[in-house]
Amino acid sequence: MMPVWIVDDDRSIRWVFEKALEREGIACSAFSSAQDALDALHDQAPEVLISDIRMPGPSGLELLQTVKSQHPSVPVIVMTAYSDLESAVAAFQGGAYEYLPKPFDVDQAVDLIRRALDESRRDHGAVEPLEQAPEILGQAAAMQEVFRAIGRLSQSSATVLITGESGTGKELLERKDVQTAYLDGGGKDTVGHGARL
Repeated sequence: MMPVWIVDDDRSIRWVFEKALEREGIACSAFSSAQDALDALHDQAPEVLISDIRMPGPSGLELLQTVKSQHPSVPVIVMTAYSDLESAVAAFQGGAYEYLPKPFDVDQAVDLIRRALDESRRDHGAVEPLEQAPEILGQAAAMQEVFRAIGRLSQSSATVLITGESGTGKELLERKDVQTAYLDGGGKDTVGHGARL
């Protein structure tokens, strides 16, 4: 069994991961489509799966859903060059371990895979997928952190205070429709520029 599966229709991404993981002594298998990975899933399961979201055929989110339904303890790292909040939240709501925006730092990606390998040896349950999400876009590293935080917080009942300078988008996160998309039954109250998510 190969502990790490890489699923991406981009040959160069697969090659980079294969070389980086080989250098670190981590065995891996690469697949050019989600369908190829789904076919292999009938015979075995990885310890960690890294998948692109947008590919021909079944998407990475569909692969995530299938893997989590059959093997809920497998950490799935989703990656995409399309940096949008909808994908990030859908990935976390679908049970993704982490969201990796392209382009990424190879060393940080390998560290993330190592953490996921450790996590794969622990039991953890799958999360219900998100049905809808508002459209908030951003490719900057800071926005990627916001997407990750929202994805994680969407699974929590914690109260969150959103702060920042004027014009940074706090109001977008305060809106009821945004909160409703992140939370199971609807948003909670908003107050001024602080939002309870």
